[in-house]
Amino acid sequence: MPEQDATAQPGIAPTARPTAGTMFAALYGELIPHAWHDPASEHDAYQLFHQRSLAMGWLDDRPGAEEGNSPGRRAFAAPGLWAMNDAGWSHPLAAPGSNLISWFQIEASALADDRPLPVQPFLRCAQDTTERVGAVRLTAVQVLLPVQGIDVSARPPYAMVPSMRTPDWFGECDPRARVSVKVRIDGGLDPSIPAVAPRLARLIVPPDQNVFAGELDELVPPEDFPPPPFDDRFWNGPPLHGMTLSGELAEWSCDAVGWLAATVADSAAYTGIRTPVLFTVARA
Repeated sequence: MPEQDATAQPGIAPTARPTAGTMFAALYGELIPHAWHDPASEHDAYQLFHQRSLAMGWLDDRPGAEEGNSPGRRAFAAPGLWAMNDAGWSHPLAAPGSNLISWFQIEASALADDRPLPVQPFLRCAQDTTERVGAVRLTAVQVLLPVQGIDVSARPPYAMVPSMRTPDWFGECDPRARVSVKVRIDGGLDPSIPAVAPRLARLIVPPDQNVFAGELDELVPPEDFPPPPFDDRFWNGPPLHGMTLSGELAEWSCDAVGWLAATVADSAAYTGIRTPVLFTVARA
């Protein structure tokens, strides 16, 4: 499969519209290509992710629709959850042996006051794209969360952590699907997260939900998690100041991971974190 991004490095997508910030997702594990898949296919990660985003109504393509004065230009373009930036199956900055199988970078649209960062659809789209070319066995999922793009003061009282309105989506999960996981939440050079770790853990794991049950675990070394496949200058790295939770997730899916990531982002913002946060979930 051709890699237009073989030497690319993450960068913030230029846009004149207000945005929540850049999100970056990395999927780790094993990708077993379909027997019929052509490695030289023109349908690379970027094209497939773009097409899936567009088909699901998640792509904000207003800037492209507004360019030019051609007769075929769209008179109206609906907003979406993100603008496409870049994607690939491998990355030159991925750590050797990290088993990175795909990565995706978007510019998240500005948030409605009662909606979370669109991590659930973002990871759903990333998983769909990766599974289009092969069977996926995930071992870890990593997301750079633009916590600095969340305006806590705009949150209404009923949606201080908006994802807490939707835990019942996982209410019909097979109880046998629960899986042990380790969760790393890192603020890079910003030391804020360790200072608020107990409070942040309580916000992430309230008693009135069963999607994730866990607690602080100081015995898990940060080295148990893959380093991010991008330059430290991209987010405020390297990952030096964080916290780890050990617990159980309702199911091992990008859907459940996305719900948890959105919960972490809003909870971090609520505790005063104002920096991008690197969120990683690995199967224990």
